[in-house]
Amino acid sequence: MKDLSVPDHEAARKLVLAHGWNSTSFQIVNPGIRRWFSEDGDAVVGYVPAKRMRIVVGAPVCEKEKLAAVSKAFEQDAEREGFKACYFGAEARLEDAVVRDGRHSEFLIGAQPVWHPRDWDTIVASHRTLRSQVNRARNKGVIVEEWSVERAANNTQLGELLAAWLESKGLPPLHFMVETDTLARLEHRRIFVARSGEEIVGFVVLSPVPNRKGWLFEQFPHRPGAANGTVELMIDTAMRRLAADGAEYVTLGISPLSTRAPLPEESPPLWLRMMLIWFRKHGKRFYNFDGLDAFKAKLRPTNWEPVYVLVNEPKVRVRTLFAIADAFSGNAPYALVTGALLKAATTEFRRFRALLSAKKYLGKR
Repeated sequence: MKDLSVPDHEAARKLVLAHGWNSTSFQIVNPGIRRWFSEDGDAVVGYVPAKRMRIVVGAPVCEKEKLAAVSKAFEQDAEREGFKACYFGAEARLEDAVVRDGRHSEFLIGAQPVWHPRDWDTIVASHRTLRSQVNRARNKGVIVEEWSVERAANNTQLGELLAAWLESKGLPPLHFMVETDTLARLEHRRIFVARSGEEIVGFVVLSPVPNRKGWLFEQFPHRPGAANGTVELMIDTAMRRLAADGAEYVTLGISPLSTRAPLPEESPPLWLRMMLIWFRKHGKRFYNFDGLDAFKAKLRPTNWEPVYVLVNEPKVRVRTLFAIADAFSGNAPYALVTGALLKAATTEFRRFRALLSAKKYLGKR
């Protein structure tokens, strides 16, 4: 049984360090995540409740051989309370364990790029554009160094930079798997900080993926107006340090709606396929998914892994999407949608104004 004298997030962290395989497994220690423990205390599931569903962070954390049994026990516990289970950000191991049992459905939500850090030096040397970006920031005087957890935890300058970066995004803060408040819980994480002179201009936070001897780039905030190439230089510095430390796996996390990974064998319902196609075509008005995907591809990953949504229902239903939106918005989906619509309207207005200006300029010639 779980030791009741140990705080939930500490017990969860211990299990993640022992069994964490999903790239997002360490995120279950973040604030705002609820945690379910198995009766034996040897497995944990991080989730948030939303719309009568438990939206799970990736997958259960446990020994590989117990994954199907732990998933079943968690789903039974959820059903006793009137909930269904939805695994957001599930990867190949969970899919292999449950998707063919007749009780689950799935759809591809995106792809995540992966590298072996030992290949990074060759990748940079072989691609002039990437090399130029790294050198551009370095030539502007940007320096990147790894900070200790003690130095970074609740650092005022880092907190201010993070707030400025989030403000520049123009959307309400997201929660669940993109919880921004990680600076207060940096234990077992790594952080690389970029500065220009005395000013901090960016940082990257890495979370461990213990069972793959790897790391997830969880955050890479940078100050608006930072030198071009700052993010690439931070990634480059971290990659080289991870290679020197013997890491074997690195990912920058999911690119939502990316089509770079193979589709699952069973196609999702037609309405869902049409909705995903619409989002891929028009979603950039709300968030630049294509830009994020192109940035990650520019770093020349050695592979793209599929990332899924798995639900313990025979068919994916519309309510699943509403529940996911509810989880990411912190139970305020309407504020999230309103913010996205305002951002889209602002973007369209700026484009229209620029078009008018161009027409006036051409008319004067």
